[in-house]
Amino acid sequence: MSRPTKAILWLGLAAVVFPVRFAVGQSRARAPDVVVYASDLPRSALSEFAFRTDPASPGGKLVGTANTGDELDPPPENDPHVVFKVTVQPDVPYRCWVHMKVGAPKGKSQANKVWVQFSNAVDHAGNAVLKPGTGSYLTARGPTREGWAWVACEGTSPGATESLVRFQTSGEITVRVQAGMEGVGFDQFVLSPARFLEQPPSEAVVKP
Repeated sequence: MSRPTKAILWLGLAAVVFPVRFAVGQSRARAPDVVVYASDLPRSALSEFAFRTDPASPGGKLVGTANTGDELDPPPENDPHVVFKVTVQPDVPYRCWVHMKVGAPKGKSQANKVWVQFSNAVDHAGNAVLKPGTGSYLTARGPTREGWAWVACEGTSPGATESLVRFQTSGEITVRVQAGMEGVGFDQFVLSPARFLEQPPSEAVVKP
């Protein structure tokens, strides 16, 4: 986004005013994409999720949950989840994507939804949002058909109407991905400040 201003050039006693546009944040180093492969996660990161073999996934693995057909509750309910850490930049809008494997529907479950939370995330006013342990979260809901899809994280919970994610400070933050329906799985998680800010990845596997 650019911010208009004016520059004044003095020529003798006359002032010539002409518009100049400075790109906000141009001096800031471009924040890199954050790409997390499920196959790189330690078992300690998983709570009621399990590793599954899939030759289409990076490292040949995804993480998913069993499907008994039951419903799952959103945060702050402590249902099946995966927790991991990533490094982010401050005041940069990120888009969140989950490479989801939609499972077979059963009972009340379409096996196609996860909820996502972040430590240190803030809204435009600097208020904390999307914090683990609260009822603020983003929702990634995939298609109803079985198989792989890149799914965007959308702001559907109270206090999380904005889909882009911003962080208060730079450094390491915690990401919490909670199963929204039994039987869902994923193999990649992406936070993108530019390359995938508007469109999902076009490839099955995203390189960092």
